[in-house]
Amino acid sequence: MSAKAHITDSHCHLDFPDFEGELDAVIARATEAGVTRMVTICTKLHKLAEVQRIADTYPQVFYAAGIHPMSVAEHPPVTFDDLMELTKHPKMVGIGETGLDYHYTADSAEAQKVSLRIHIAAARESGLPLIIHARDADDDMARILTEEYKNGAYSCVMHCFSSSAELGRAALDLGFYLSMSGIAAFPKSQDLRDIFASAPLDRILVETDSPYLAPPPYRGKRNEPAYSAHTAAKGAEVFGISYEEFAAATEANFERLFSKVTAFQKAA
Repeated sequence: MSAKAHITDSHCHLDFPDFEGELDAVIARATEAGVTRMVTICTKLHKLAEVQRIADTYPQVFYAAGIHPMSVAEHPPVTFDDLMELTKHPKMVGIGETGLDYHYTADSAEAQKVSLRIHIAAARESGLPLIIHARDADDDMARILTEEYKNGAYSCVMHCFSSSAELGRAALDLGFYLSMSGIAAFPKSQDLRDIFASAPLDRILVETDSPYLAPPPYRGKRNEPAYSAHTAAKGAEVFGISYEEFAAATEANFERLFSKVTAFQKAA
């Protein structure tokens, strides 16, 4: 594996307390590993100022914002206008993460569906990619994404994809992207690797979802953006290509989907 082949950690949570006081070192290690861009995700809007501060401090960090489905019940509903206002920041590059999670929070399923559709409307209007969290809700997720796409096209990434082959196919059929996290590198994740292997290479992204889901050899420890290189190495193996080829492909995919990042960096 070439540590210098550039990749992007398309989904991390740098504002979480796990990284408090360590961001300089965390981002330096990411850069050393070839991770030259990161998208940090604001999942609770009362933390938006801190997420913006991080993105404004580090040139290689961008951010997305929305209400996580597991937080819908405990926070005031986000509105379409709220989300559209957020998109005015030059480093706000995605809508979400949003989605459906029936594993822990099935009792708020109806509120999650309403929130998801609001986020989709903002993604459609803004042109920014929708960032989807899906857990134990495959049927409803596929149905809503498809229904809403018929109301008007939008772009989307299924973040930390670890759902069924059916949901993966539904997303790919809509032109969406699947993001590979450390889960894909776990020894018992062969079924998931098979789903990725059957997907077009031009629809794959790489992420950490740090501080969670560290890939081997760091499994069970705090994850961080540098470790996306290990997931990318597994991705290259899944697709039967070199690390450099896989890195180049996922970079092109990221720049196509997160076009606001590309435009910002060209203007900088």
